[in-house]
Amino acid sequence: MTDTRGAALTVLRTLVGRDDADFHEGQFEAISALVDDRRRALVVQRTGWGKSAVYFVATLLLRQRGSGPTILVSPLLALMRDQVAAAARAGVRAVSINSSNAHEWSEVVQKLRDDEVDVLLVSPERLNNPSFRDEQLPALVARAGLLVVDEAHCISDWGHDFRPDYRRLRDLIAQLPAGIPVLATTATANSRVVADVAEQLDHAAAPGTDQERVLTIRGPLARASLRLGVLRLPTAQARLAWLLTHLDDLPGSGIIYALTVSAAEDTARLLRDAGHQVHAYTGRTDTAEREALEGALKRNEVKALVATSALGMVFDKPDLGFVLHLGAPSSPVAYYQQVGRAGRATDNADVLLLPGSEDQAIWNYFATASMPNEHKALAVIAELDSAPLSTPALEARVDLRRTPLELLLKVLDVDGAVRKVQGGWIATGEPWVYDAGRYARIAAAREAEQQSMLDYERLESAPSGCRMQFLQRALDDETAVPCGRCDNCAGAWFPTDIETDATATAAHSLDRVGVVVEPRAQWPNAMDRLGVPVKGNIAVGERLAPGRALARLTDLGWGGALRDAFAPGAIDAPASAAMIAACVRVLADWRWEERPAAVVSVPSRSHPLLVESIARGLSDAGRLPYLGAMALENGGPTGEAGGNSAYRLASVWDRFGVTEVPRGQPVLLVDDLVDSRWTVTVAGRALRRAGASAVLPFVLALRG
Repeated sequence: MTDTRGAALTVLRTLVGRDDADFHEGQFEAISALVDDRRRALVVQRTGWGKSAVYFVATLLLRQRGSGPTILVSPLLALMRDQVAAAARAGVRAVSINSSNAHEWSEVVQKLRDDEVDVLLVSPERLNNPSFRDEQLPALVARAGLLVVDEAHCISDWGHDFRPDYRRLRDLIAQLPAGIPVLATTATANSRVVADVAEQLDHAAAPGTDQERVLTIRGPLARASLRLGVLRLPTAQARLAWLLTHLDDLPGSGIIYALTVSAAEDTARLLRDAGHQVHAYTGRTDTAEREALEGALKRNEVKALVATSALGMVFDKPDLGFVLHLGAPSSPVAYYQQVGRAGRATDNADVLLLPGSEDQAIWNYFATASMPNEHKALAVIAELDSAPLSTPALEARVDLRRTPLELLLKVLDVDGAVRKVQGGWIATGEPWVYDAGRYARIAAAREAEQQSMLDYERLESAPSGCRMQFLQRALDDETAVPCGRCDNCAGAWFPTDIETDATATAAHSLDRVGVVVEPRAQWPNAMDRLGVPVKGNIAVGERLAPGRALARLTDLGWGGALRDAFAPGAIDAPASAAMIAACVRVLADWRWEERPAAVVSVPSRSHPLLVESIARGLSDAGRLPYLGAMALENGGPTGEAGGNSAYRLASVWDRFGVTEVPRGQPVLLVDDLVDSRWTVTVAGRALRRAGASAVLPFVLALRG
């Protein structure tokens, strides 16, 4: 043990670059459990405690004793980049296999064969890539020296990030040879998640061995450097105006979190137009740009990144000065994880939440999107057999969009009902039963977490209302005591005034209108299976021209009014004068090649008054004849909105008729909401075939 500690301390000091560095409480205990006792350990410690030091130090010590390389399962590419860089500082030879470095895979495989790799980083999704799983993983598992599962709360059904591929790690652990230690680490786990993760590590251990007994090392989660606060403002306009007024007052550089991609992009544009050095960082940001933006923030070349949760677990900047939220995450666990980016190596950092009235609607959307549907699951299984079927081919057989279909296939794969192979997916023949009780428990847990987040926002004064103490208790940290720093303990530390010019600027930004609606250019695959005789490219003479939407449903400005109009149960009514005026402004800014000669509307089953009012409003403003709604044929559209492309196209095919059209002239086609774009595509095709020279779609809202 003494020899291990001395060797470990040497590696630690190399890692952190300080000759006086020593272990935090619990660090060497975890290292010794892995290296000396070959145990299975779960480490739950606050962000910045040094969990990566545990597995890097343990890796080098195990390698010195003749063990094979460490397999490190890491959730995100940006986190992998930071981990590879940190490993190099400690003299650890780390490489990764991920979706962004396919050109390096053969070199990585050769280095593994030559025993020139200490740590291999892989994503949980990579573990089920057929070639990696079948050709490379067995040899890796056979000679692995250590398995590390980072962000291990994702293993648990109760974790705030429902990620099915993490659940297959239980099977990977079970495949490890006897005596191979396993380390799971996380900063965001309450007692329920801790017990669940430990049970899965325990279940996969060899019976009758020390590995059965999982060592859990859990420390206090209080972050003394963070100064927490909540500022409740009535509107998105007020929140943006406050940010315009006070962004420069926040210390150093930081992260501004938004709940949706549109909100992040809109906020970044507003701040940048006002002269602030900020950029958006979302799931739409490509890999190269993400790396550049991360580097710019680390070098303090920007004031902030306006980010979605894509920058949650991934970013390591020890001197990050602030984290601000425009809208709250759906749980205190998720919130703690995100604010943990700040103040890791500084005495002070500011954390401010500006909740929005739309938060709960956004939480509910994402929560329901990740849960499997029994009927759809059984439909997928029924379409598969022993011959591989690709995901695009499945879309023509099951009415599910690509992203939820891929998520459902992962769930079924983990459950053993289907399997991913070269060429697509097959059915295993194993019986599958929908675990309604399990998903009901997950849904109930998420509802409880959402309520807990609302309770955090509404905390009264200290001592019972300490915000850090509340977050610690939400994570079942028994050491929780009042922090003495948050707005409830010490009084509001943030200004609340808003400059008049900032209010006007925010209002102008939120009143921004006009989003391009790109035309469809290609028919979905295998439409003949659904009785639609099309394939390949849409004929140029039958395509739409690029269109316009008033706004996206997720936009901060007009998105709010549109969300209300399209909410379930909303009463159909004519558009307000303000909304019609905003639509007219979209047309005024539209630089079409030729002015439309008439207005036609798509017959709406759910919003006929709304659509007609917009069509007539545009007709009056443009002094264009309104030809009315297109005729419904063959019973009109079938099915519900929201399905995949193949089924949405089939549901509207041959359903729209044309009675009159200005031949050889453009037509403005008005609809309420576009999602898949097949309704306007098919309706526009009918107008083109009837003689319109072009069809310009105008819609109120663009989903997403």
